[in-house]
Amino acid sequence: MNSPEYQPFQHTPEEIALRSSIDVPLLLLPKRGSLFAERALRLRQKAAGHAMRDYLMLMALVCEAQHERLQHFPQVPIPTQEQVDAAAASGEALLAADRWPRDPAWRGELRSLLRQVLDKLPADSPARAGVQAVIDLPDEPLEQQADRLLSGITLGLDVAAAPLIGAGLQLYWAHLVAATSALGPTVFRPVQGSNRCPCCGSAPTASLTRVGGKQEGQRYLCCSLCAAQWLMGRVQCTHCLSHEGIHYRGLQAADDSTEPTKRPAIEAETCDACKHYLKIMHMAREVHAEPVADDLATLTLDLLVSEEGYIRSGSNMLLLFGDPDAEPGPS
Repeated sequence: MNSPEYQPFQHTPEEIALRSSIDVPLLLLPKRGSLFAERALRLRQKAAGHAMRDYLMLMALVCEAQHERLQHFPQVPIPTQEQVDAAAASGEALLAADRWPRDPAWRGELRSLLRQVLDKLPADSPARAGVQAVIDLPDEPLEQQADRLLSGITLGLDVAAAPLIGAGLQLYWAHLVAATSALGPTVFRPVQGSNRCPCCGSAPTASLTRVGGKQEGQRYLCCSLCAAQWLMGRVQCTHCLSHEGIHYRGLQAADDSTEPTKRPAIEAETCDACKHYLKIMHMAREVHAEPVADDLATLTLDLLVSEEGYIRSGSNMLLLFGDPDAEPGPS
């Protein structure tokens, strides 16, 4: 396989040092007014000249529709104080995706956002049939597909339809988290070092080292479902939590002497202990990095790291890995 040169390298101690004297926020909630709009913009930026241009542009349309639907999402049940207290006592995520009862409104909003996507797709787009198929999917099979997707069950999962269904679930949980956060600042109880979202219990898509204010240089895991971000230590496996045998691999060659600002903005953080990896994105090197969009746009890095025997530990609901010879997403 012909591929760009890449190799592991370690970050300097100065770059990874946590500023423990600063009161760093443990949890960053998604911004309702800009979450999906920023993702859509980043997808359009990354699509230019990209080998997956058509797919990235389709997902940009999906994210634009998510943005519009989120601004007017209907009211749905949110946790009671009893449920908030029970989650706090058990240490479980309050809106755990595999247990929280989904309101039927999510199905209606999914179909509405997909109709908006159809309105924007060219008449000759090969994606139209896949989008229409999800719109036409009856409620029971749709709920079954959602259950499999949220539980990580691939048996019986329609890999082509999954990114579109996933978009509807992202929309629903983004609304749920925003509505629930209005109950108070302590409604969600993040635990530093956890590799699961403190809001919905989902796996991350990637991690992000942030810039600015108290978050400067801090690493946050980015939820694949609700888009919440929670604090995670640097140079630590996000799968087994080991601090040993951690390496960083990018699509551009680099070594320990390379200036930090010239190192790749997106790397795979690999772990020798458990042989898993998750991408890490550095805003100091690319301030506009967006976890979901940039993850989709760096599929080549996944392929290269996978060839070395590493297993991806996170997930991206807008692209599921199926048959490696198949085209991604709906067709």
